[in-house]
Amino acid sequence: MTLALFWTFGGVAIVSAVLCITRRSAVASALWLVNTFFFIAAMFLLLEAQFVAILQIIVYAGAIMVLFLFVIMLLNLGHAGPSDMKGTGGKVVAGLLFLGLLVELWALRTASISAELRATGVDLARMTEERGAVGVIAGPLFRTYLVPFEITSVLLLAAVAGAVILAKRKI
Repeated sequence: MTLALFWTFGGVAIVSAVLCITRRSAVASALWLVNTFFFIAAMFLLLEAQFVAILQIIVYAGAIMVLFLFVIMLLNLGHAGPSDMKGTGGKVVAGLLFLGLLVELWALRTASISAELRATGVDLARMTEERGAVGVIAGPLFRTYLVPFEITSVLLLAAVAGAVILAKRKI
């Protein structure tokens, strides 16, 4: 039953992601992205990663999507303009990039991540029991990956400032 739900949620997430990138309206695309985020959170719940599922909803479906919609409103993206992909050359390049991504995902899928974790001596179940799910995630995030974490926050702040500057109209 759980496996069937997982594949169902995964299928709906993939369909939502495809609809997100194929919509002409930026607002409709953002709403399909929110739908994708919720189904990914449901998949995390099925994998018994409740903390990650809640973070998925709060951070991505909440904060990031509010930021996206704020930028869409600032830039006043009402009507879709002409496509950036001119002719068949751009579509061929996009198709090749898509196939490359599929090959990469297939390679990651076939690689045995759990065997690699066992080889390094990491036992996630034991660590989760000892420190809890939050401790297992927060420890590396705020020790090992603190600088990249802070750089990401500065990058998001710069993106918001750039959107405001681009949206500002000359009088």
